[in-house]
Amino acid sequence: MTDADPLTQESFARTTEAIVASVTEVIDGKPTAVRAAVVCLLAEGHLLIEDVPGVGKTMLARALAASVEATVRRIQFTPDLLPGDVTGVSVYNPVEREFEFKPGAIFAQIVIADEINRSSPKTQSALLEAMEERQVTVDGTSRILPEPFLVVATQNPLEMEGTYALPEAQRDRFMMRISMGYPDAADEALMLRQRDTANPLTALRPVTGAARVRELIAYARRVFVSPAVEEYAVALARATRDHADLRLGASPRATLQLVRAAKVWAALARREFVIPDDVVDLLEPVYAHRLIAARGAGTGRGRSGAETISAALHTIIDSVRVPVATR
Repeated sequence: MTDADPLTQESFARTTEAIVASVTEVIDGKPTAVRAAVVCLLAEGHLLIEDVPGVGKTMLARALAASVEATVRRIQFTPDLLPGDVTGVSVYNPVEREFEFKPGAIFAQIVIADEINRSSPKTQSALLEAMEERQVTVDGTSRILPEPFLVVATQNPLEMEGTYALPEAQRDRFMMRISMGYPDAADEALMLRQRDTANPLTALRPVTGAARVRELIAYARRVFVSPAVEEYAVALARATRDHADLRLGASPRATLQLVRAAKVWAALARREFVIPDDVVDLLEPVYAHRLIAARGAGTGRGRSGAETISAALHTIIDSVRVPVATR
């Protein structure tokens, strides 16, 4: 199979499996995180990785970019970062006597927004238009971003010094939030042996190109979603808005992105249609970061806000009727 061949169900699966396998060569023992990154790329979403420093968050994004031969830019979000550093600025050229646009770091196919919650909300908001509309507007002129376009943002837990909570509007732009977690003992020992003298990223070679990724995205869009599954996704979203333990439920954007992600999930499983299990499998990574627990909801049960949200989602899954006909 080459990138010139037309995509079929089998070639889609083979290509995506090759991407996953390539990234896994660098990211040991984290198959769930790797698949989440691939799903976000092919579902035209964005990925938020929340974890402590040093567990491979940035490495995951770089490995994905190298595997699909995409352009990649890294933005280190710091308190003094300005919105223009992200989107770009117009600079006066005294020779031409006109303003020239100097693109910011957002002009890449995969953008790594490193430690996004260390910058001010004003700078964070520079990403909003880019993530939703895949364009940036500077001085009244809109400029289209390259395709495919994926933002992989990393953030440290809020308990760490010098961090700002992401506003609800910013969190809602991310299709998924995941946590890498520490590797187990065997994977950590393997990492020590393999990376003592060499960086595995330098040996990574692309398994496909950006043009083929655009074809994969188009293929995933055509995966069939029955009216029954659509109604199921809507019922799950509405249940989050009515749950007593949740102060903020899932937005309509969250429902849309859940279905888009489920299409890719189904295609990865070599299916041309979405089943309810696809929706359930993705519910927590797609919804949890968008929800806010009600004040005092988990206090009596000794739960944190995140634990309260997770418990609420599980009760919602158990309470919403699963459709039978999905094709």
